[in-house]
Amino acid sequence: MEAQPIIVKRKKKVTGGHHGGSWKVAFADFATAMMAFFLVLWLTATASPEQKRAVEGYFKDPVGFTEGGSPNPVDLEGSASVVEESTQDIERSDIQIEDEVVEELSETLEQRQMEELFQDLQEQIEQSETLQEFKDQLLIDITSEGLRIQIVDRSQRPMFDSGRAELKYYSQDILFELAKPLGAVANKLSITGHTDSTPFSGRPGYTNWELSADRANTARRALVAGGVGARQIARVVGFSDSVLFDDDDTTAPVNRRISIIVLNKKTADGIQSNASRSDEPLIDLTQPSESEQEEAMDSLEQGNWLKEREEPEEGELNW
Repeated sequence: MEAQPIIVKRKKKVTGGHHGGSWKVAFADFATAMMAFFLVLWLTATASPEQKRAVEGYFKDPVGFTEGGSPNPVDLEGSASVVEESTQDIERSDIQIEDEVVEELSETLEQRQMEELFQDLQEQIEQSETLQEFKDQLLIDITSEGLRIQIVDRSQRPMFDSGRAELKYYSQDILFELAKPLGAVANKLSITGHTDSTPFSGRPGYTNWELSADRANTARRALVAGGVGARQIARVVGFSDSVLFDDDDTTAPVNRRISIIVLNKKTADGIQSNASRSDEPLIDLTQPSESEQEEAMDSLEQGNWLKEREEPEEGELNW
């Protein structure tokens, strides 16, 4: 009789079957929902009534915001917000930036433009034969008012004859060459004339103040003839010897100079605002008083308003 085969059945034990991973997914969803719930509670508690109405309007009409809603219903007082949305026909981009930030960015951009103009002028000097010959008389720097170009006198090579306001031929060539890059910028220009401390003794009543102003105006005419727009000039001033370049040697040739400043926006706006009419009440010293008006009327009625002017004595100034 044949032996029967022995069949052994072994059951595989599964331990911890009820500790599978599906519960972790459910718990993560629950935690996310609770975090969102508490976030909504916090926003609701801190939002102002206007912001709550904006949120309400958004959910009523999330596309058109016609119910008083806003693309930015809740401002968390963070950095500037940027919202970009688009449809088939319209693309919209709203940027909110503080005025102080805009002004700072504008000044930074303008400073960069001044530095670029500085580099352009240096290249112009290197490439121009006229300016290359007189580059030791050109001083360029950036000040609080803008980019400054100073054309100074050197020994045996002045811009003007002594006591005169007519440009030397080479000084005119220098201004014509500088007018090309200066006329290409949109900034306003300031032109100032300076003399040394040597007193002017050419004619009575004419001093270094008049001389420096006349020289600055001569430089203005040369720049305009060279291509600078007439309306681009914002200021023409004569400083005489009140602002010396070399304080140690007040009669040094370098003190005799013409300064051209490419004004930044802040300085140009300051010149305009200071010169414009003020809303403050003014005292007009030219307005005659009531007694003077009555006296003038009496003179007009009596016919003795025309008086002979006395001739000035010899050597007396008659303005």
